[in-house]
Amino acid sequence: MIEKMSAKPEAGEPEKAGTLYVVATPIGNLEDITLRAIRILKDVRLIAAEDTRRTRILLDKYLISTPLTSLYDQNEAKKSGLLIAKLLQGEDVAYVSDAGTPGISDPGYILVRDALSQGIRVAPIPGASALIAALSVSGLPMDTFIFLGFLPSKSIRRRQLLTSLRAEERTLIFYESPHRLLASLNDIAEVLGDREVVVSREMTKVYEEFLRGSAAEVTAGMGNGSVKGEVTLIVAGRTGEVAEYSDAELFSLCGQLRRDAGEELSLRDTADRIARQTGVSRRRIYRLLLFP
Repeated sequence: MIEKMSAKPEAGEPEKAGTLYVVATPIGNLEDITLRAIRILKDVRLIAAEDTRRTRILLDKYLISTPLTSLYDQNEAKKSGLLIAKLLQGEDVAYVSDAGTPGISDPGYILVRDALSQGIRVAPIPGASALIAALSVSGLPMDTFIFLGFLPSKSIRRRQLLTSLRAEERTLIFYESPHRLLASLNDIAEVLGDREVVVSREMTKVYEEFLRGSAAEVTAGMGNGSVKGEVTLIVAGRTGEVAEYSDAELFSLCGQLRRDAGEELSLRDTADRIARQTGVSRRRIYRLLLFP
């Protein structure tokens, strides 16, 4: 069933609930906010913020005195109910994350989902997004891309994810923490080959920096790998043929999958999953498992 939600109530129909505004905020430079976002933040009855201290800096700059309340990962499930109650009473509420567009590797999903389930209007107030800003100046293809959030923190999981992307032709976009960046670049070079990458750091801020080149070149240019600030990592998609897997490599991947699964996987399930990861035919993997 397709649900239509009007931007305004029908003529003569009283507005029964407020609107939840999902407001994008600057990712660094406080001037990167829209006039509409400033107006909405002034007009709503309450602003829910991932970090009230950081949001207060933005509000003070634009003389916004709207009351603040916190909503972050650890309290979102509980706090959403309180905000939904205010919305149902007719109060307009805005939600902002620390920076950029809420819900993109940030809190906000639960609140939006709960509001929609109650028939509450949810309105986007578009603006800054780190992944789009980085992609726009990357010099890599922008017509199709795939965003995968933060890379796994553990190398085994990270390499498994990268292995599953070896055949992906679209530009790859990740967020990464600065202290894991060097390890991730090394894994990218080993698993995906020495592809072109762009490391975008501290975008829109005083020390904005873009490192471009092959994964090995960027790694070498980082020296000791000490990096500060928020990082968006962009990796070129596959061009040409997919790298070949030896039987030994495939067998090793199957063994690792079955160990990590923590459950007894059938040979067919194992073959299916590794085939999706690598692009190798399921028949070849299944025969390898039957006759190692």
